[in-house]
Amino acid sequence: MSSRAPFVGPAVFSYGFRPFFLAATVFALLVLPLWWSVWRGGVVLDGPFAPTDWHAHEMIFGYGAAVVAGFLFTAVPNWTGRLPTRGWPLAILLALWLAGRLSVAGIIGFGPVLVLLVDQVFLLAVAAMIAREVVAGKNWRNLKVLVPVSFLWLANVLFHVEAMNAGTADHGRRFGMALQIFLIMLIGGRIVPSFSRNWLAQRGAKSLPTAFNRFDAVCLVIGAAILVGWVAAPVGMGTAVLAGLAAVLHLFRLARWRGHDTWRSPLLLMLHLAYLMVPMGLAAVSASALDLIAQNVGAHVLGIGAVTAMTVAVMMRATMGHTGRALIAGRALASAFALVLTAMVFRVTAGQVTIGALDGIDLAAVAWTAAFAILAWRLGPWLLRPKVGQKAVSGSSR
Repeated sequence: MSSRAPFVGPAVFSYGFRPFFLAATVFALLVLPLWWSVWRGGVVLDGPFAPTDWHAHEMIFGYGAAVVAGFLFTAVPNWTGRLPTRGWPLAILLALWLAGRLSVAGIIGFGPVLVLLVDQVFLLAVAAMIAREVVAGKNWRNLKVLVPVSFLWLANVLFHVEAMNAGTADHGRRFGMALQIFLIMLIGGRIVPSFSRNWLAQRGAKSLPTAFNRFDAVCLVIGAAILVGWVAAPVGMGTAVLAGLAAVLHLFRLARWRGHDTWRSPLLLMLHLAYLMVPMGLAAVSASALDLIAQNVGAHVLGIGAVTAMTVAVMMRATMGHTGRALIAGRALASAFALVLTAMVFRVTAGQVTIGALDGIDLAAVAWTAAFAILAWRLGPWLLRPKVGQKAVSGSSR
Protein backbone atom coordinates (compact mmCIF):
# COMPACT_ATOMS: atom_id res chain seq x y z
CA MET A 1 0.00 0.00 0.00
CA SER A 2 1.13 3.54 -0.63
CA SER A 3 2.70 5.39 2.25
CA ARG A 4 0.06 7.19 4.22
CA ALA A 5 0.15 10.97 4.59
CA PRO A 6 -0.80 12.40 7.98
CA PHE A 7 -4.54 12.71 8.41
CA VAL A 8 -5.69 15.95 9.98
CA GLY A 9 -9.22 15.70 11.28
CA PRO A 10 -11.34 13.74 13.74
CA ALA A 11 -10.07 10.20 14.25
CA VAL A 12 -13.54 8.84 13.57
CA PHE A 13 -13.18 9.85 9.90
CA SER A 14 -9.66 8.47 9.47
CA TYR A 15 -10.81 5.05 8.25
CA GLY A 16 -14.05 3.73 6.77
CA PHE A 17 -14.92 1.25 9.48
CA ARG A 18 -14.91 3.91 12.20
CA PRO A 19 -17.94 6.12 11.39
CA PHE A 20 -20.11 3.33 10.04
CA PHE A 21 -19.44 0.76 12.76
CA LEU A 22 -20.10 3.50 15.31
CA ALA A 23 -23.27 4.60 13.50
CA ALA A 24 -24.51 1.01 13.20
CA THR A 25 -23.89 0.31 16.89
CA VAL A 26 -25.57 3.47 18.18
CA PHE A 27 -28.43 3.08 15.71
CA ALA A 28 -29.09 -0.50 16.80
CA LEU A 29 -29.01 0.61 20.43
CA LEU A 30 -31.62 3.33 19.86
CA VAL A 31 -33.86 1.91 17.14
CA LEU A 32 -34.93 -1.31 18.86
CA PRO A 33 -36.43 0.45 21.90
CA LEU A 34 -38.17 2.78 19.44
CA TRP A 35 -39.51 -0.24 17.54
CA TRP A 36 -40.69 -1.79 20.79
CA SER A 37 -42.59 1.42 21.56
CA VAL A 38 -44.14 1.38 18.09
CA TRP A 39 -45.05 -2.31 18.48
CA ARG A 40 -46.71 -1.64 21.82
CA GLY A 41 -48.61 1.35 20.45
CA GLY A 42 -46.84 4.01 22.47
CA VAL A 43 -45.26 5.72 19.45
CA VAL A 44 -46.63 6.34 15.97
CA LEU A 45 -44.19 7.09 13.15
CA ASP A 46 -45.18 9.29 10.23
CA GLY A 47 -43.02 7.58 7.60
CA PRO A 48 -44.08 5.91 4.34
CA PHE A 49 -43.92 2.31 5.64
CA ALA A 50 -46.21 0.15 7.72
CA PRO A 51 -44.64 -0.38 11.18
CA THR A 52 -43.42 -3.94 10.47
CA ASP A 53 -41.96 -2.85 7.14
CA TRP A 54 -40.18 0.09 8.78
CA HIS A 55 -38.66 -2.25 11.37
CA ALA A 56 -37.43 -4.72 8.75
CA HIS A 57 -36.21 -1.97 6.42
CA GLU A 58 -34.13 -0.28 9.09
CA MET A 59 -32.54 -3.51 10.26
CA ILE A 60 -31.54 -4.37 6.68
CA PHE A 61 -30.91 -1.02 4.99
CA GLY A 62 -30.12 1.03 8.08
CA TYR A 63 -28.05 -1.10 10.43
CA GLY A 64 -26.99 -3.73 7.90
CA ALA A 65 -26.02 -1.29 5.16
CA ALA A 66 -23.89 0.73 7.59
CA VAL A 67 -21.91 -2.37 8.61
CA VAL A 68 -21.47 -3.43 4.97
CA ALA A 69 -20.16 0.05 4.10
CA GLY A 70 -17.75 0.05 7.03
CA PHE A 71 -16.45 -3.39 6.11
CA LEU A 72 -15.97 -2.57 2.43
CA PHE A 73 -14.30 0.80 3.01
CA THR A 74 -11.82 -1.07 5.19
CA ALA A 75 -11.28 -4.07 2.90
CA VAL A 76 -11.05 -2.26 -0.45
CA PRO A 77 -7.79 -0.39 0.37
CA ASN A 78 -6.21 -3.77 1.18
CA TRP A 79 -7.36 -5.12 -2.19
CA THR A 80 -6.32 -2.10 -4.27
CA GLY A 81 -3.20 -0.90 -2.47
CA ARG A 82 -4.61 2.63 -2.40
CA LEU A 83 -5.08 4.94 0.55
CA PRO A 84 -8.39 4.43 2.39
CA THR A 85 -11.27 6.81 1.86
CA ARG A 86 -11.19 9.25 4.75
CA GLY A 87 -12.09 12.75 5.86
CA TRP A 88 -14.93 14.71 4.26
CA PRO A 89 -16.08 11.95 1.82
CA LEU A 90 -16.81 9.72 4.81
CA ALA A 91 -18.57 12.57 6.61
CA ILE A 92 -20.78 13.18 3.56
CA LEU A 93 -21.59 9.47 3.28
CA LEU A 94 -22.50 9.36 6.95
CA ALA A 95 -24.78 12.37 6.46
CA LEU A 96 -26.47 10.61 3.52
CA TRP A 97 -27.00 7.49 5.64
CA LEU A 98 -28.48 9.58 8.48
CA ALA A 99 -30.77 11.47 6.09
CA GLY A 100 -32.14 8.12 4.97
CA ARG A 101 -32.89 7.05 8.52
CA LEU A 102 -34.65 10.32 9.38
CA SER A 103 -36.71 10.40 6.18
CA VAL A 104 -37.82 6.76 6.44
CA ALA A 105 -38.90 7.32 10.05
CA GLY A 106 -40.97 10.32 8.99
CA ILE A 107 -38.91 12.74 11.07
CA ILE A 108 -38.23 14.66 7.85
CA GLY A 109 -41.70 15.19 6.43
CA PHE A 110 -41.18 13.97 2.87
CA GLY A 111 -43.67 12.10 0.71
CA PRO A 112 -42.98 8.46 -0.29
CA VAL A 113 -41.26 9.28 -3.61
CA LEU A 114 -38.93 11.86 -2.05
CA VAL A 115 -38.17 9.46 0.82
CA LEU A 116 -37.16 6.86 -1.78
CA LEU A 117 -34.90 9.34 -3.55
CA VAL A 118 -33.21 10.37 -0.30
CA ASP A 119 -32.85 6.86 1.09
CA GLN A 120 -31.39 5.22 -2.02
CA VAL A 121 -28.52 7.71 -2.39
CA PHE A 122 -26.34 6.19 0.34
CA LEU A 123 -25.90 2.73 -1.16
CA LEU A 124 -25.58 4.21 -4.64
CA ALA A 125 -22.77 6.47 -3.38
CA VAL A 126 -21.08 3.54 -1.64
CA ALA A 127 -21.13 1.52 -4.87
CA ALA A 128 -19.78 4.47 -6.86
CA MET A 129 -16.92 5.12 -4.45
CA ILE A 130 -15.93 1.46 -4.36
CA ALA A 131 -16.01 1.32 -8.16
CA ARG A 132 -13.77 4.37 -8.34
CA GLU A 133 -11.22 2.83 -5.98
CA VAL A 134 -11.17 -0.56 -7.71
CA VAL A 135 -10.82 1.01 -11.16
CA ALA A 136 -8.16 3.49 -10.00
CA GLY A 137 -6.21 0.64 -8.41
CA LYS A 138 -6.68 -1.49 -11.56
CA ASN A 139 -7.81 -4.31 -9.29
CA TRP A 140 -10.29 -5.64 -11.83
CA ARG A 141 -11.03 -8.97 -10.18
CA ASN A 142 -12.57 -7.21 -7.19
CA LEU A 143 -15.09 -5.37 -9.34
CA LYS A 144 -17.31 -8.34 -8.49
CA VAL A 145 -17.82 -6.86 -5.00
CA LEU A 146 -20.01 -4.27 -6.71
CA VAL A 147 -22.55 -6.98 -7.54
CA PRO A 148 -23.91 -7.56 -4.00
CA VAL A 149 -23.70 -3.83 -3.16
CA SER A 150 -25.61 -2.96 -6.34
CA PHE A 151 -28.20 -5.62 -5.62
CA LEU A 152 -28.58 -4.27 -2.08
CA TRP A 153 -29.22 -0.82 -3.57
CA LEU A 154 -31.74 -2.33 -5.98
CA ALA A 155 -33.45 -4.22 -3.16
CA ASN A 156 -33.86 -0.97 -1.25
CA VAL A 157 -35.40 0.76 -4.26
CA LEU A 158 -37.76 -2.16 -4.87
CA PHE A 159 -38.70 -2.20 -1.17
CA HIS A 160 -39.90 1.41 -1.45
CA VAL A 161 -41.69 0.79 -4.75
CA GLU A 162 -43.47 -2.32 -3.45
CA ALA A 163 -44.57 -0.51 -0.29
CA MET A 164 -45.92 2.40 -2.35
CA ASN A 165 -47.86 0.12 -4.70
CA ALA A 166 -48.97 -2.75 -2.43
CA GLY A 167 -49.09 -1.07 0.98
CA THR A 168 -46.54 -3.54 2.32
CA ALA A 169 -43.17 -4.92 1.21
CA ASP A 170 -43.28 -8.67 1.80
CA HIS A 171 -40.95 -9.47 -1.10
CA GLY A 172 -38.71 -6.49 -0.32
CA ARG A 173 -38.14 -7.69 3.24
CA ARG A 174 -37.10 -11.13 2.09
CA PHE A 175 -35.01 -9.80 -0.82
CA GLY A 176 -32.95 -7.54 1.44
CA MET A 177 -32.51 -10.28 4.02
CA ALA A 178 -31.56 -12.83 1.36
CA LEU A 179 -28.80 -10.57 0.03
CA GLN A 180 -27.27 -10.17 3.47
CA ILE A 181 -27.41 -13.92 4.09
CA PHE A 182 -25.69 -14.54 0.76
CA LEU A 183 -22.96 -12.07 1.75
CA ILE A 184 -22.44 -14.14 4.91
CA MET A 185 -22.27 -17.32 2.83
CA LEU A 186 -19.78 -15.67 0.45
CA ILE A 187 -17.59 -13.45 2.64
CA GLY A 188 -18.14 -15.31 5.91
CA GLY A 189 -17.30 -18.49 4.02
CA ARG A 190 -13.89 -16.98 3.33
CA ILE A 191 -12.97 -15.20 6.55
CA VAL A 192 -14.22 -17.78 9.08
CA PRO A 193 -12.05 -20.68 7.85
CA SER A 194 -9.16 -18.31 7.03
CA PHE A 195 -9.02 -16.75 10.49
CA SER A 196 -9.49 -20.19 12.07
CA ARG A 197 -6.73 -21.74 9.96
CA ASN A 198 -4.26 -18.98 10.91
CA TRP A 199 -5.06 -19.27 14.62
CA LEU A 200 -4.91 -23.07 14.67
CA ALA A 201 -1.71 -23.19 12.59
CA GLN A 202 0.01 -20.85 15.05
CA ARG A 203 -0.81 -23.35 17.77
CA GLY A 204 0.51 -26.33 15.84
CA ALA A 205 -2.85 -27.97 15.25
CA LYS A 206 -2.68 -31.03 12.99
CA SER A 207 -6.22 -30.71 11.64
CA LEU A 208 -6.93 -27.42 9.87
CA PRO A 209 -10.06 -26.00 8.21
CA THR A 210 -10.68 -27.25 4.70
CA ALA A 211 -9.74 -24.69 2.05
CA PHE A 212 -12.38 -23.36 -0.34
CA ASN A 213 -13.14 -25.99 -2.98
CA ARG A 214 -15.89 -27.22 -5.27
CA PHE A 215 -18.07 -28.26 -2.37
CA ASP A 216 -18.12 -24.66 -1.13
CA ALA A 217 -19.08 -23.53 -4.62
CA VAL A 218 -21.97 -26.00 -4.62
CA CYS A 219 -23.07 -24.68 -1.21
CA LEU A 220 -23.08 -21.13 -2.59
CA VAL A 221 -25.09 -22.11 -5.67
CA ILE A 222 -27.68 -24.06 -3.68
CA GLY A 223 -27.75 -21.31 -1.07
CA ALA A 224 -28.40 -18.67 -3.72
CA ALA A 225 -31.10 -20.83 -5.29
CA ILE A 226 -33.05 -21.27 -2.07
CA LEU A 227 -32.74 -17.60 -1.19
CA VAL A 228 -34.21 -16.68 -4.58
CA GLY A 229 -36.95 -19.27 -4.07
CA TRP A 230 -37.70 -17.98 -0.57
CA VAL A 231 -38.02 -14.41 -1.84
CA ALA A 232 -40.39 -15.47 -4.62
CA ALA A 233 -42.43 -18.16 -2.83
CA PRO A 234 -41.86 -18.62 0.92
CA VAL A 235 -44.51 -21.36 1.18
CA GLY A 236 -44.56 -24.64 -0.71
CA MET A 237 -42.96 -28.04 -1.03
CA GLY A 238 -40.25 -26.86 -3.45
CA THR A 239 -39.05 -24.18 -1.03
CA ALA A 240 -39.18 -26.61 1.87
CA VAL A 241 -37.09 -29.27 0.10
CA LEU A 242 -34.51 -26.85 -1.27
CA ALA A 243 -34.18 -25.01 2.07
CA GLY A 244 -33.71 -28.32 3.89
CA LEU A 245 -31.01 -29.37 1.43
CA ALA A 246 -29.23 -26.02 1.75
CA ALA A 247 -29.39 -26.26 5.55
CA VAL A 248 -27.68 -29.67 5.52
CA LEU A 249 -25.02 -28.55 3.05
CA HIS A 250 -24.13 -25.39 4.98
CA LEU A 251 -24.08 -27.27 8.27
CA PHE A 252 -21.59 -29.71 6.78
CA ARG A 253 -19.64 -26.80 5.27
CA LEU A 254 -19.34 -25.22 8.72
CA ALA A 255 -18.24 -28.52 10.30
CA ARG A 256 -15.22 -28.58 7.93
CA TRP A 257 -13.89 -25.33 9.49
CA ARG A 258 -12.88 -26.90 12.84
CA GLY A 259 -14.99 -24.54 14.93
CA HIS A 260 -14.94 -26.92 17.89
CA ASP A 261 -11.15 -26.43 18.08
CA THR A 262 -11.45 -22.64 18.46
CA TRP A 263 -13.24 -22.57 21.80
CA ARG A 264 -10.22 -20.98 23.48
CA SER A 265 -10.66 -17.93 21.24
CA PRO A 266 -14.11 -16.42 21.84
CA LEU A 267 -13.71 -14.03 18.88
CA LEU A 268 -13.25 -16.98 16.54
CA LEU A 269 -15.94 -19.07 18.18
CA MET A 270 -18.38 -16.17 17.69
CA LEU A 271 -17.83 -16.32 13.93
CA HIS A 272 -18.58 -20.05 13.87
CA LEU A 273 -21.68 -19.66 16.02
CA ALA A 274 -22.93 -16.81 13.83
CA TYR A 275 -22.46 -18.90 10.69
CA LEU A 276 -24.28 -21.78 12.40
CA MET A 277 -27.37 -19.59 12.38
CA VAL A 278 -27.40 -19.75 8.55
CA PRO A 279 -28.28 -23.47 8.36
CA MET A 280 -30.48 -23.08 11.43
CA GLY A 281 -32.36 -20.28 9.72
CA LEU A 282 -32.64 -22.27 6.48
CA ALA A 283 -34.04 -25.20 8.44
CA ALA A 284 -36.61 -22.85 9.95
CA VAL A 285 -37.46 -21.56 6.46
CA SER A 286 -38.00 -25.18 5.38
CA ALA A 287 -40.33 -25.83 8.31
CA SER A 288 -42.26 -22.61 7.79
CA ALA A 289 -42.65 -23.40 4.08
CA LEU A 290 -44.72 -26.41 5.21
CA ASP A 291 -46.62 -24.29 7.76
CA LEU A 292 -45.07 -26.27 10.62
CA ILE A 293 -43.89 -23.08 12.34
CA ALA A 294 -44.66 -19.38 11.96
CA GLN A 295 -43.34 -17.60 8.88
CA ASN A 296 -41.39 -15.05 10.90
CA VAL A 297 -39.31 -17.65 12.76
CA GLY A 298 -36.92 -18.22 9.86
CA ALA A 299 -36.65 -14.48 9.23
CA HIS A 300 -35.69 -13.80 12.84
CA VAL A 301 -33.20 -16.67 13.06
CA LEU A 302 -31.56 -15.38 9.88
CA GLY A 303 -31.91 -11.70 10.80
CA ILE A 304 -30.90 -11.72 14.45
CA GLY A 305 -28.98 -14.98 14.64
CA ALA A 306 -27.02 -14.86 11.39
CA VAL A 307 -26.87 -11.23 10.20
CA THR A 308 -26.70 -9.43 13.54
CA ALA A 309 -24.47 -11.98 15.27
CA MET A 310 -22.06 -12.11 12.31
CA THR A 311 -21.90 -8.33 11.92
CA VAL A 312 -21.33 -7.91 15.65
CA ALA A 313 -18.50 -10.46 15.60
CA VAL A 314 -16.93 -8.82 12.53
CA MET A 315 -17.22 -5.32 14.01
CA MET A 316 -15.53 -6.46 17.21
CA ARG A 317 -12.65 -8.14 15.42
CA ALA A 318 -12.10 -5.41 12.83
CA THR A 319 -12.27 -2.64 15.41
CA MET A 320 -9.72 -4.33 17.65
CA GLY A 321 -7.39 -5.21 14.80
CA HIS A 322 -7.46 -1.82 13.09
CA THR A 323 -7.16 0.22 16.30
CA GLY A 324 -4.09 -1.67 17.52
CA ARG A 325 -5.72 -3.76 20.22
CA ALA A 326 -5.20 -7.42 20.99
CA LEU A 327 -7.83 -9.76 19.53
CA ILE A 328 -9.25 -10.67 22.91
CA ALA A 329 -12.98 -10.31 23.45
CA GLY A 330 -13.03 -10.25 27.23
CA ARG A 331 -16.15 -10.82 29.29
CA ALA A 332 -17.97 -7.68 28.19
CA LEU A 333 -17.85 -8.30 24.44
CA ALA A 334 -18.43 -12.02 24.85
CA SER A 335 -21.51 -11.15 26.92
CA ALA A 336 -22.72 -8.75 24.21
CA PHE A 337 -22.53 -11.50 21.60
CA ALA A 338 -24.31 -13.95 23.89
CA LEU A 339 -27.06 -11.39 24.46
CA VAL A 340 -27.62 -11.07 20.70
CA LEU A 341 -28.23 -14.82 20.45
CA THR A 342 -30.38 -14.64 23.58
CA ALA A 343 -32.48 -11.95 21.90
CA MET A 344 -32.96 -14.29 18.95
CA VAL A 345 -34.12 -17.14 21.18
CA PHE A 346 -36.59 -14.91 23.01
CA ARG A 347 -37.94 -13.50 19.75
CA VAL A 348 -38.57 -16.84 18.03
CA THR A 349 -40.19 -18.24 21.19
CA ALA A 350 -42.15 -15.08 21.90
CA GLY A 351 -45.45 -16.89 22.37
CA GLN A 352 -44.07 -19.49 24.76
CA VAL A 353 -41.74 -17.56 27.09
CA THR A 354 -42.63 -15.09 29.83
CA ILE A 355 -40.70 -13.85 32.84
CA GLY A 356 -42.92 -11.99 35.22
CA ALA A 357 -44.80 -9.34 33.26
CA LEU A 358 -42.40 -9.55 30.32
CA ASP A 359 -43.20 -11.66 27.28
CA GLY A 360 -40.78 -12.93 24.67
CA ILE A 361 -40.82 -9.71 22.62
CA ASP A 362 -40.12 -7.63 25.73
CA LEU A 363 -37.27 -9.95 26.72
CA ALA A 364 -35.82 -9.91 23.21
CA ALA A 365 -35.85 -6.11 23.24
CA VAL A 366 -34.12 -6.03 26.63
CA ALA A 367 -31.43 -8.51 25.55
CA TRP A 368 -30.80 -6.71 22.24
CA THR A 369 -30.58 -3.29 23.90
CA ALA A 370 -28.22 -4.59 26.58
CA ALA A 371 -26.01 -6.16 23.90
CA PHE A 372 -25.63 -2.95 21.93
CA ALA A 373 -25.24 -0.84 25.06
CA ILE A 374 -22.20 -2.96 25.91
CA LEU A 375 -20.91 -2.67 22.34
CA ALA A 376 -21.31 1.11 22.35
CA TRP A 377 -19.53 1.31 25.71
CA ARG A 378 -16.59 -0.85 24.63
CA LEU A 379 -16.22 -0.14 20.91
CA GLY A 380 -17.31 3.50 20.90
CA PRO A 381 -14.16 4.96 22.51
CA TRP A 382 -11.92 2.81 20.30
CA LEU A 383 -13.69 4.04 17.17
CA LEU A 384 -13.51 7.67 18.24
CA ARG A 385 -9.86 7.74 19.35
CA PRO A 386 -6.60 7.40 17.38
CA LYS A 387 -5.06 4.00 16.87
CA VAL A 388 -3.11 2.72 19.86
CA GLY A 389 0.52 3.77 19.48
CA GLN A 390 -0.27 6.66 17.15
CA LYS A 391 -0.09 10.25 18.27
CA ALA A 392 -2.88 12.66 17.51
CA VAL A 393 -2.24 15.27 14.84
CA SER A 394 -4.11 18.47 15.64
CA GLY A 395 -6.52 16.49 17.74
CA SER A 396 -6.89 13.67 15.24
CA SER A 397 -5.22 10.45 14.24
CA ARG A 398 -2.18 9.97 12.06
